[in-house]
Amino acid sequence: MLTYEPLEKYLFQQTGTSVAMTFAEMERVIGRKLPPSAHKRNEWWSNNATNHSQAKAWLNAGFETANLDRKARKVVFKRVALAGARQGMREEPRMFKPQESSTRPAVKVTRHPAIGALKGMFTIEPGYDIAQSDPEEVAEWEAAVDRTADLYEAGRSRK
Repeated sequence: MLTYEPLEKYLFQQTGTSVAMTFAEMERVIGRKLPPSAHKRNEWWSNNATNHSQAKAWLNAGFETANLDRKARKVVFKRVALAGARQGMREEPRMFKPQESSTRPAVKVTRHPAIGALKGMFTIEPGYDIAQSDPEEVAEWEAAVDRTADLYEAGRSRK
């Protein structure tokens, strides 16, 4: 396991826009003492992943160092983007906060707002088997695929 991998995992699990940590909290997370340069040099806290394995950890989790106070032994990690982080399909919880208005209280959102968005857009007639395919239609598709494959083999593509 890499030295700062536990820090990356810890930050990855955070849902807020920023995470404040003391140096002691960081040491508990990574399971060892921070190097002396972390206490003496601001450069150690730079967001340059090229030659800093610690920076690579917080950048991979989608954070950058924002406020560093070496004397107080504190740092704040600010979320910069989910796109650069290894988040997959995970979405930030704050994206689906309920909207409050003066006339009605906020309702807790328990599912993604897009669920049910296409409801009523099309209807499947009763008795129609959607798993059953029309043999003629399948034959047309296969013929079209074969023609396209032949064109690619000949060095031409259909446009």
